[in-house]
Amino acid sequence: MLPIVRALALVAGVIAIVPSAIVPSASAQSFPSRPVTFVVPFAPGGSTDTVARIVAQAASGPLGVPTVVENRTGGAGVVGWSAVARANPDGQTLLTLEMSYTIAAGLIPTLPFDAKKGFVQVTTAVENPHVMVVNPNLPAKTVAELIALLKANPGKYFFGSGGNGTNTHMGGELFKSLAGVDLVHVPYRGAGAVLQDLVAGQVQVLVTSLPTALPLIQSGQLRPLMVAGATRSPVLPDVPSAPEAGLPGMVMTFWVGFAAPAGTPAPIVERLNKDILAGLALPETRKRLAELGMDPVGNTPAQAQALIDSEIARWSAIAKAADIKMQ
Repeated sequence: MLPIVRALALVAGVIAIVPSAIVPSASAQSFPSRPVTFVVPFAPGGSTDTVARIVAQAASGPLGVPTVVENRTGGAGVVGWSAVARANPDGQTLLTLEMSYTIAAGLIPTLPFDAKKGFVQVTTAVENPHVMVVNPNLPAKTVAELIALLKANPGKYFFGSGGNGTNTHMGGELFKSLAGVDLVHVPYRGAGAVLQDLVAGQVQVLVTSLPTALPLIQSGQLRPLMVAGATRSPVLPDVPSAPEAGLPGMVMTFWVGFAAPAGTPAPIVERLNKDILAGLALPETRKRLAELGMDPVGNTPAQAQALIDSEIARWSAIAKAADIKMQ
């Protein structure tokens, strides 16, 4: 993964060589005129990529054209976000968004686009709660026991993350703030590395998306202490929710949505919304998402924009309180 600064330089260089002429946007009547590309700003195999592929495949039928998933990685998402921000606003290129975008919007002042106005939201497709997991050898089987252990041993235990400013980092900082504990942050280069060290016991605590941790929970390699949701998860019915665990402020939702470049005509956005929602309603799509612990949402563009705005405000405040800066 490119560092943020190098990624921004790369993006600036690409922008400099793109012709300045603007290609006319497609009309609603002719849309879609070719395969629709779903850009994922992360590597294949993660939760965001998996959801994008399920939704893209499901939407292909209603759209009436093939769909393509393209992974544009680098800069913790900056390269992919920037590529779609520059794309022709004709509805043929969509951005797969998730919470790391709303975190970065408050942490990176030098983004080469307006984080709040660079895209028009199409829909929030799915959501699911985060989950707090620990190494099974940790002498804590409940959140209360974990808090007591950490307070008795300040600075002696570690929480891992997929890197500074990621959802896993923010989840750990939110827990520290709410619980009033001294838990040391250890950033890694991606989710795979932190999960490996969590299983090995090099770090002891992780707050991550449910689909990411679920296989290791089911195999007994990780112990779940809390589902960071308002209610319990159907895939982990025996694990308490955040309110049940005594931390109602720990509700933290992992979501995946889709957006188009700013300036995309409203009729095209409405068509994309309608067809993606039709794909989400298919029984096979809902079954595949349920197996991942994902709940279909399928809201309106206005509701999706409201989520983006509220998430940017929330994570910006948490980052400021914890003095978190992107590097």
